[in-house]
Amino acid sequence: MDRPSQAGDVSMSFFRPLNTTYKLSGRVILVPVVSVGNVAQLAADLLIASLKLDRVGVFDPKYLVPVVGAREDSDGTGGLTTPIELFGEVSNTIAVIQQRSPVLKSSKQQFTDTLLEFIRNSGVSAVIFMGGVDTSDRTDSQMHTPTTFILPPVSPPLDGGPLASLTDLPVPPYSSPLPRDLRSEGSSWPVPFIPGGGITYRLLSSIPDSWQIPTVCLLQYAMEGDNRLDAQLLATVAAKALGSTAVISTWTQPTAWVHGLFGTPHDQTLYG
Repeated sequence: MDRPSQAGDVSMSFFRPLNTTYKLSGRVILVPVVSVGNVAQLAADLLIASLKLDRVGVFDPKYLVPVVGAREDSDGTGGLTTPIELFGEVSNTIAVIQQRSPVLKSSKQQFTDTLLEFIRNSGVSAVIFMGGVDTSDRTDSQMHTPTTFILPPVSPPLDGGPLASLTDLPVPPYSSPLPRDLRSEGSSWPVPFIPGGGITYRLLSSIPDSWQIPTVCLLQYAMEGDNRLDAQLLATVAAKALGSTAVISTWTQPTAWVHGLFGTPHDQTLYG
C-alpha cells in the first residue's frame, strides 16, 4: 500500500537555493539522522570538508530545535549557519545535507514526510541515509563489524546504479536486537528496531511503496563520547559505496572540530 504524502506542496517551500546554477538532479544525496553520538552528523562534516563542498541551499528550520552559529565554507568565507542546510559543488556528483539540531517532538512526522517528498521531487539518482545505533544493544554476532546497513524493500535494486559498489563491501545487513522487527502504522514492511537511532526508524517506515530511488541506510555502532573515528569509518563506507564517484585520498577534519567540537579545554589549575 502506498503511503500518501502529508507534505503535499509544502516541499516546494521547504528548500531555498542559494546557488541558482546548482541542481540536485542526477546527484547522490547523503542525509545524516541525528542519533546516538551525533556520528552521522560528524560523518557529514567529514564528507563536506574533504570534498570541499559549499553551502548551496537552506531548508525551512521550523521543524527543528532552533540553533544558530558561525560557519566557515571551503573558500574561507564566514557567516551564520542554520539548523539544516544543503552542501554541494557544481562539478561533484555528491550532495550532503547537514542537520545540526534534532527535530521537534511535535513535528517529527511532518518533517519526515516533507523531507521525503523533497528528495523524491529533487531528481536525485540515489539516497544514503546515515545514522547511529547504540553499541550497548549490539548482539554477539554484531561485534565483528562497526558498520551495517538497511536496504528498504521499496528501493529499486542497487545493481547497476550509483550504489552498486555497496554490494561488494564487507558490510552486513542490520538486524534488530529485539526478537522481532516492528511494523509501524502505514508501513508495508517491518522496519528493524534501531536503539539510539533517532528518527531513522520513522524515516525508513515512511518511505512510500511508489519510491523509485535507490536507497540505503548506513548505520554506525557508537556511544556518546569522542566519535570522530566512528564518523570517519561511517564516511569511508559511504564513500566506498559510491565507488569511483567519491575519491577521497585524505580525510580533512573541519576547522570547527579543532576549536569547538568538545568545547574549550578546561583550566588545568582546577585540578591542582
